[in-house]
Amino acid sequence: MSKKNKHQDPEEQVENALNQTEHFIEKHKNTLIYTVIAVLAVTAIWFAYQQLYRKPLKEEALAQTFVAEQYFRADSFNLALNGDGNSLGFRQIMDEYGSAAAGSVYMYAGICELQLGNFEEAVKHLKKFRSKDPILQARAISNIGDAYAGLMNYKEALSFYLKAAAHSDNVFASTYLLKAGLMYEELGNKDSAIKTYEEIKVKYPQSLEGSEADKYIARIKQQ
Repeated sequence: MSKKNKHQDPEEQVENALNQTEHFIEKHKNTLIYTVIAVLAVTAIWFAYQQLYRKPLKEEALAQTFVAEQYFRADSFNLALNGDGNSLGFRQIMDEYGSAAAGSVYMYAGICELQLGNFEEAVKHLKKFRSKDPILQARAISNIGDAYAGLMNYKEALSFYLKAAAHSDNVFASTYLLKAGLMYEELGNKDSAIKTYEEIKVKYPQSLEGSEADKYIARIKQQ
């Protein structure tokens, strides 16, 4: 840097900087204008998509889900999943609305498939379910274990039961651990089964599973 620049007056530096900025803007004026227009256009398209298409689609999907949920609560799993001819079931809602449908649709559909014995379909839907609620998420993970148990894939079932029990500190962990213990037994791993039942006794003594853990332990030892 030259001595002249080192001792340049601050006001003069600011003026030079402004002149350079003005020169840059003048030189690239058209490019800058087109860029601003493009950004505004993209923003307008995104806003229109969200307000005029996405939002109404979500509302429509929610309305369709309401009827299916009523069937689900009445244990009418086939109607909840496949609809009644007038209202859509969870399966059609997922197909027609995709990501616009509420995330809970995957949970509902997965449980319906599970109850109807369609275990592979249950796994597919339940693995798509995501929730910030640790209890609901743990339940979905456990249901995946149930589906694998239905497929007699006891190793995978065990993995998901253990994962469900470890998912946060949820109130149904003792139930999931009991299922894990039963899977250990199916796999012939009696020692791990006993350890799991002992864990239930220590961690969840007030639970039903905790009060019955000795029964499972005694049954194994008597074999």
